[in-house]
Amino acid sequence: MYYVLPSLNFGMLLIQQNIAQSFQSPIVRVLLGAIAIALLYVFYKEVRKIPAKLFTLMITAFIDMVGLLMIIPLLPYYVQDLSGSGLTVWHLHIGVGTILGFIVSSYTVAQLLSAPLWGKFSDRVGRRPTLLIALAASGIAYLIFGFAHSLLLLFISRVVQGAGGGTVGVIQAYVADSTEPKDRTRALGWLSATTNLGVVIGPVIGSFAVTLGTSNALSGPSMMAIGHAAPGILAAALCLINIIFAARYLTESRGVEQAASGDAAEPARKSRQAIWRVISHSGEPASRLIWIYAIAIGAFQGTFAVLALFFNVRFHVTAQMIGYFFMYTAAISVFTRVLLLGRMVDWLGEAKLSRLGLVLLAGGVVGMPLSGNLGTLAIAVALIPLGTAFTFPCVTALLSRVVSQRERGLYMGMQQTYGGVTRAIAPVLYGRAFDTLGVSSPYYFSSAIILATIFLGFGLDKYARHEVPSQPIVEITPEPPEVGLAAKAAGAEPD
Repeated sequence: MYYVLPSLNFGMLLIQQNIAQSFQSPIVRVLLGAIAIALLYVFYKEVRKIPAKLFTLMITAFIDMVGLLMIIPLLPYYVQDLSGSGLTVWHLHIGVGTILGFIVSSYTVAQLLSAPLWGKFSDRVGRRPTLLIALAASGIAYLIFGFAHSLLLLFISRVVQGAGGGTVGVIQAYVADSTEPKDRTRALGWLSATTNLGVVIGPVIGSFAVTLGTSNALSGPSMMAIGHAAPGILAAALCLINIIFAARYLTESRGVEQAASGDAAEPARKSRQAIWRVISHSGEPASRLIWIYAIAIGAFQGTFAVLALFFNVRFHVTAQMIGYFFMYTAAISVFTRVLLLGRMVDWLGEAKLSRLGLVLLAGGVVGMPLSGNLGTLAIAVALIPLGTAFTFPCVTALLSRVVSQRERGLYMGMQQTYGGVTRAIAPVLYGRAFDTLGVSSPYYFSSAIILATIFLGFGLDKYARHEVPSQPIVEITPEPPEVGLAAKAAGAEPD
């Protein structure tokens, strides 16, 4: 016993040093650079195939994501500057980390509450005006953020930003409106690839804005104020450009005829009725797809709360090196969504491909704590973007098939709401498991939960691309019209 434990510790130390030193290798850095160049080439080749209407939406979503990611990395520093060593409320000291947690959560809560409302609003008024209003809200939030001189204003900026950020479901509904059912998964993959590029570029521009705001060119008594406000001002200016672009080139995806036809006999469902129906009628296709999305994305994204700590403990990965992991996964994600996803849907159909994606995602998550060197870790990490690319766009595309068009925005918003709830809960649970059960335990739990969602997807193959029947299928339930039917059959919307 006295000899086994030191041997194990020595072995782990060698593994950690091996992976940490590998990231300092010029070969690894050249390889990552080659991946980046190949990524840009593939994206250029594929972008020419995108329909004009969808391409305009992708540009809008990309610019919006760039603005958001200009702000997010800077938020902890703004909180620290405005709170100092913390606050004392009623003789209770609140630390900077807790304050940051509340401000970050305020965005999520506002987004959760607003998502179904935005979806319902877009079903009634239209996708285009909804997105323009949300972009305007984002611009206001950026200005409040830039000129915030108190924690209260910083909190308000995040609430306004979160309320405007509840339109992810609206954007997905726009894609579903603008594409044929057989092309929706590919189109959603293109959209995800575009936003991933925004995630990469946004922090760089945000850092540049800080540097510009504090440069000698802006010297004088107001130098620090300009430096503090510069990212918010630049993000707001970018948002204004986005609004002008969207107003000029983004066309409405739902016509008046579409809104008034087809389902006029069935009253529109209220948001609270639809939210409760996902729970009370969890066996319906739409409810099952929402649960698959929510459970799987929460279980997966919850692991990111402890990812940096896990990599540091297991593999000695530092803050300077962890960026390589995100670059690596982002590259694979864009490759997969732009180049591979459409071909895989043509081959397997959405239902089967989503189950394959869940298996790959679970394998990648559990593979990280089981990796012993850089090669096996790279393989495990590569499975994660493959799994997410095959799972979530397919589930969203299937959801767009099984709900009526007049309720598409509502249900897309609900999908984001339920997913947001799980993303808010999972980090707390995984953080506790990390502290008490071991550094690898969150990844074992996450993998098991992701695999379990496969069972929810059985029986949905008839709604997939290859299994859509030639004749319309209409489900009949004894519920009264005001409750309605949450999911319509695939045949109700011609393929």
